[in-house]
Amino acid sequence: MRIEKLKEAYDVEVQTVHFPLHADTPMEGQSLEDLFAGRGVNMDEMHVRMKGMMDEEGLPYGQRTHTYNSRFAQELGKWADTQEGGDAIHMKLYQAYFVDQKNIADVDLLISLAESADLDGTTARDVLENRTFKNAVDEDWAKSKGYGVTGVPTYVIDGQGVVGAQPYDMLVQFMDSVGAAKAGA
Repeated sequence: MRIEKLKEAYDVEVQTVHFPLHADTPMEGQSLEDLFAGRGVNMDEMHVRMKGMMDEEGLPYGQRTHTYNSRFAQELGKWADTQEGGDAIHMKLYQAYFVDQKNIADVDLLISLAESADLDGTTARDVLENRTFKNAVDEDWAKSKGYGVTGVPTYVIDGQGVVGAQPYDMLVQFMDSVGAAKAGA
């Protein structure tokens, strides 16, 4: 993946900051047709474009028909990032949402995903039920708003950013333009 290549090429620390994309999506989800109603979005073209980008990254991508509220998944991910090996949850969440079309607002599904990533299910349930990482995700959302993030992924260094799934060469140009140190330099 591009981000992994960048981490190998540059001496940078990557930090995930969550973003409230479609934050008003109901917990039971919403059809993409309803979400994009009246916006002139061609669903088939959007799928082909997204599938092409995911193919370039070597990632699977399914034929999505719905969007789901990602708030609990973000809180789970924020917690998982504090756990040994917790970064594995992000691919589990990606697979569930973008490939398997699962409702990532469903707490029981999230617990199952946490356990499949070798995280403690009881603790994961406690984190979600008690909203232990709510404030941390609120802070991420505020930070995203402050950066002017309008889409994902967005890469930000020293207040400058690049929005969207950019070609690797564009990301290298961005890294060089902000003076990011090359790895091993």
